[in-house]
Amino acid sequence: MARRKTLTDNMVAKLKPGPKRLTLPDPELRGHYLRVTPTGAKSYVAVARAPGGKQVWATIGGADVLTIGEARERARAAIQRIKDGLEPFEAPPPEPDSFKAVAENYVERHVKANRLRSQAEIERILDTHMYPSWKDREFASIRRGDVTRLLDMVQDANGPGAADHVLAIVRGIMNWYASRSDDYISPIARGMRRTDPKSRKRARILDDDEIRAVWKVAEANGTFGAIIRLALLTAQRREKIATVKWQDVTIDGVWDIQAEDREKGNGGALVLPETALAIIREQTRIGENPYVFAGRGDGHFKGYSPCKRAFDVRVTKALSEVADGEPLPRWTLHDLRRTARSLMARAGVRPDIAERVMGHTIPGVEGVYDRHTYRDEKADALKRLAGLIALILDPPANNVMPLHAEV
Repeated sequence: MARRKTLTDNMVAKLKPGPKRLTLPDPELRGHYLRVTPTGAKSYVAVARAPGGKQVWATIGGADVLTIGEARERARAAIQRIKDGLEPFEAPPPEPDSFKAVAENYVERHVKANRLRSQAEIERILDTHMYPSWKDREFASIRRGDVTRLLDMVQDANGPGAADHVLAIVRGIMNWYASRSDDYISPIARGMRRTDPKSRKRARILDDDEIRAVWKVAEANGTFGAIIRLALLTAQRREKIATVKWQDVTIDGVWDIQAEDREKGNGGALVLPETALAIIREQTRIGENPYVFAGRGDGHFKGYSPCKRAFDVRVTKALSEVADGEPLPRWTLHDLRRTARSLMARAGVRPDIAERVMGHTIPGVEGVYDRHTYRDEKADALKRLAGLIALILDPPANNVMPLHAEV
């Protein structure tokens, strides 16, 4: 019997499609075939039996891409793998994890799973500081020098404190990844902080001149300025103020501060002074957005960093008009909370009441057994605070004359 002619690239190219799919055997390699569909598509396939007897077909590739010699070489390897009980082709190595893929997995499996209250801040820092530089970067390729350069950028733009926040999140992600990997070693080392941990506790409060300058600029600074004024009037954290919803403030002026999961404590129900209520009422409702200080879409205000930088420039200018041109010393929004607490003491508010306004946990037996709400006492404290701030903003003229002549 005459041996069939071997397949050549020229023969394959000239083959015409028929009304049905054609499967032509390759005389040079048993189990190797050329398929031609009625549409004219041509491809090489291999077939062999696995150890259990099952017939396995595997597509080698298109005839428009592979030569007949290349197809035979691949088919020969595929046939042998099938006979050995393996998949026809060795799986390609997995794509290396990108930084964004690892970070999103970290948020899903660690941050959300443990219901961390810092989730929103972690996601904000990832979006703002990390993804722009590292989103598509292979995670394992990020070395200590890369982290250092990122921290330098953040420190130059936002200060050493912000750089330390970024470092803490980078460290958390890398340590989490190392705990799930056989050979990954985190590049984070001691000494990468940009601030001294021993001096991290701040003592900064704004003096009267600074309060007047900040308030004056805040009055003409829209949503961000309103948040600043409300922070000074209520001593609450910026996150609590930014996330207050219209439904949280009753018609008679009580702000019911919502508690978050795993939150140690907050100010609870606060009867707001008229000055604070006026700030809330002057905000504009935006569509269906539920927040008093509305942000994009249905979210709340979040643009602290750029607003703060622009705000500081204006405050420094305002302060220079009353302080011999001295620049405004560095301050943070959290300093307003410390300033408000100090002002309450100055206004004669009892320390335990001031602590309850701020939502601090009362230590000892008193904190365990005293379940009184202190609603009226906290209302009085905020009223005293608002009164003192009004006095600072508009101090009376010093026209008091002594009753007796000096001897």
